[in-house]
Amino acid sequence: MDTTLADASAAELRAAYAAGRTDPVAVLDAVKERVETCEPTINALWHTDFDAARQAAEASAARWQAGTPLSDLEGVPVTIKENIAWAGVGMPGGHNAGEPTVAEENAPITDRLLEAGAVLFGSTVMPDWGMLSSGVSSRHGITRSPLNPELTTGGSSSGAGAAAAAGYGPIHIGSDIGGSIRLPGTWLGLATLKPSFGRVPLSVPYLGRCAGPLAWRVSDVIDAMEVIGRPDDRDYSQLPATDAGYRDENFDVTGLKVAVHTDAGCGSDTDPEVAAAVDAAAAVLESAGATIERITPFMDQDLLVDVDRFWRVRSWADFKALDDADRRKILPYVAQWCWAGEDISATELLRCYHSIQEMRRRTVEATAGYDFVLSPVAPMAAFPADWPMPFNDATQPMQHISFTVPYNMSEQPASSVPAGYTADGRTIGLQVAGRRFDDRGVLALSEWFESALEVPTASRTVGV
Repeated sequence: MDTTLADASAAELRAAYAAGRTDPVAVLDAVKERVETCEPTINALWHTDFDAARQAAEASAARWQAGTPLSDLEGVPVTIKENIAWAGVGMPGGHNAGEPTVAEENAPITDRLLEAGAVLFGSTVMPDWGMLSSGVSSRHGITRSPLNPELTTGGSSSGAGAAAAAGYGPIHIGSDIGGSIRLPGTWLGLATLKPSFGRVPLSVPYLGRCAGPLAWRVSDVIDAMEVIGRPDDRDYSQLPATDAGYRDENFDVTGLKVAVHTDAGCGSDTDPEVAAAVDAAAAVLESAGATIERITPFMDQDLLVDVDRFWRVRSWADFKALDDADRRKILPYVAQWCWAGEDISATELLRCYHSIQEMRRRTVEATAGYDFVLSPVAPMAAFPADWPMPFNDATQPMQHISFTVPYNMSEQPASSVPAGYTADGRTIGLQVAGRRFDDRGVLALSEWFESALEVPTASRTVGV
């Protein structure tokens, strides 16, 4: 079997389908073989249904043969994160307490993918309640990087990132409330997008929460957004439909005004190798005709502490609702993190909420004068796979999301795109943030960087 079909982009697959060189069934078979090879090591998938996927692939093959594909994702294998509803599939939220709630109906994302003829074969894992930036879960165990199984995938879209990096087909949908799409992006060498808030409709919208694609290539991220980035009335925070699609064929960097910063003003210090990769990317953009300006940090440690405290109270409410037996099943790190929310007063919680609004204000104010802002995704490179966080201290706030979380709270789009490697071979991502609603521009500049930087594709140590 030609398992390299599992590594093809969506564009390559539709060209091959249209020419009759292969079909969706053969591609699904290649993906299934890749999954069987890699899953014992990387542990990316919570649920699979290859029988139903094969039926979908056969129907897709018939449509391609008849010349009636439903969309550019017709016959393309995809996965969704376990917190994205798929009718009939359990949604454990990454933790081992109780029996998973079984989704009664599809989320908007799931419906859009199925309506487009994409071949949905699996849902991917996440850590407990999605509150870790790793692949460590009380239910699923440890999810590992296909690039180096000793290293983290990042999280909370850990399984989606691992599936993308392992080549389980071209497109995987994750979610992001503080960096959970972009962090796997930087630590796995992927292209990703955290869209503008409301751009990709959700079943249960929440302050800062977005869903978006993870892939090897920006072109696949764009193809995914063309399908899932459309309004749905089930999401009361949805944005109106875009006037144009998500691909800009005429994008030109000449004359762009772009900010860059490698100091977030809070959280962990930025690794010099990470900062150097971002500065090098900015220099390439400047040499192509953009104006680059260095900006001072607009975040501070109090803002980072306050958003962390707000989330602790939210998760404490979930943790408190469990009985004693189920509480003991939650990952100890997450349980300790939740307990810190027990004694937070309503007044303090409201103060933290207002602090989040201040984060939003500062982010918009600091970036409004620029077309785009460049920064690291995270201040550090990938850490060991069995660490819940880059630092193993649940009393500390989330020191690694200082570059990512501002754009969740400001509702602006932000991507990750590969920018280089550390001396020991770990991947470094560049974050490209844009004005709210300019998802198209962020994707266009990300695709430009993908071409201009010519970062070699990360080599997998499994499944190749």
